[in-house]
Amino acid sequence: MATSQPALVNPKLLAWAREQGGFAAEPVAKRIGVKPERLLAWEGGGLRPTVRQAQELARLYRRPFGLFFLPQPPQVTPLASEYRRLPGIVAGEEPPELRLALRLMSYRREIALNLTEELGGGSAAFDTAAHLSESPSVVGARCREALGVSVDEQLRWTSDWQAWRRWREAVEAAGVLVFQFPKVTLEQVRGVSLLLSPLPVVGINSKESSPGARVFTLLHELIHIALSVGADERVASGEKRDATAWADVERFAEESASAAIIPEQVLSMLLEDAGIARDRWTIALVRQLASKFHVTPLAMATRLRTAGAMTWDGYAAWKSEWTRYVANLAPSAKGFATPVSKALGRAGRPLIRLVIEALDANRITAVDACNYLELRFDHFDKLRSELRGLPGGAQSADDAE
Repeated sequence: MATSQPALVNPKLLAWAREQGGFAAEPVAKRIGVKPERLLAWEGGGLRPTVRQAQELARLYRRPFGLFFLPQPPQVTPLASEYRRLPGIVAGEEPPELRLALRLMSYRREIALNLTEELGGGSAAFDTAAHLSESPSVVGARCREALGVSVDEQLRWTSDWQAWRRWREAVEAAGVLVFQFPKVTLEQVRGVSLLLSPLPVVGINSKESSPGARVFTLLHELIHIALSVGADERVASGEKRDATAWADVERFAEESASAAIIPEQVLSMLLEDAGIARDRWTIALVRQLASKFHVTPLAMATRLRTAGAMTWDGYAAWKSEWTRYVANLAPSAKGFATPVSKALGRAGRPLIRLVIEALDANRITAVDACNYLELRFDHFDKLRSELRGLPGGAQSADDAE
């Protein structure tokens, strides 16, 4: 079919795909080199795009080209009926990049559910509940116990990246899928959770270069999932709390995550040995303490505040100094992410194992496996090696993006 020929698309589907993707007409028109009026004319049926232009729209919206030829738009579940409320994000008005990330995470979860059923297996069910009426320390301890990460093990870790991989592994073993998503700014979202059962999802922004920050976001989102298990939190479309009440929920998740990562008993012993006054915490002292738990200094300061080892005024002064300190740091060098490390980071090992097991059992085709993992088939041998921990596997896999 000549690409300059008019595409006999359904105009309703052109409009549906753009609106579902969260795109305004003007930037879409600019991306494909036409005026907004022409794009809207395509969507209204007055004009038709060429085949090439329709293909460009499909790529931009991340939809199959054949979608545009359906008689009616498909029925889809609203994104806001799956993910938790996010500060600064209006349900139903999510930015295009975030919408795509949410769609992909929901799609990967469906793949995991379908493959688990196809293979006749099962997975752990995350049933740890949390309630806002409880102490964050109690909730943090409960979630940590559910993950099975001991303090002795944590203190033996030798790097922040080892800590990130181990926490992720523990959360996945507890029945929660952990995905990473690209192309969304940190200012928009650092992390998100899909409050679904079975197999709830935690999504981590892969632009977060610090492994300690990823760990904190991971546990923060896990607390939101626990609150939903305890019926104290609902999906974004069902949340009716005002901004002030929601800020309290966010603070509770923040404090509970800090308590999970930094147990109260161990912290108390370290504080007793340090003997530092509540308003005498410097950046160097907080960094030194944070390194023992492989968390960010900001997460450590938050924990000191909630533990009463730092006053609110002291915390505010410290945080202000920390913000200035970080602003003056030189940008860190970015590593190179291989296709295998990208696949491991974005899809997670549990889903990848399911895909490979289904492929080996002839339950899916090689084309299916490549589509599920967004990975060329010639990388699968290296992917298998990484999963088995053999030499030749991806280095620092699921670290870089």
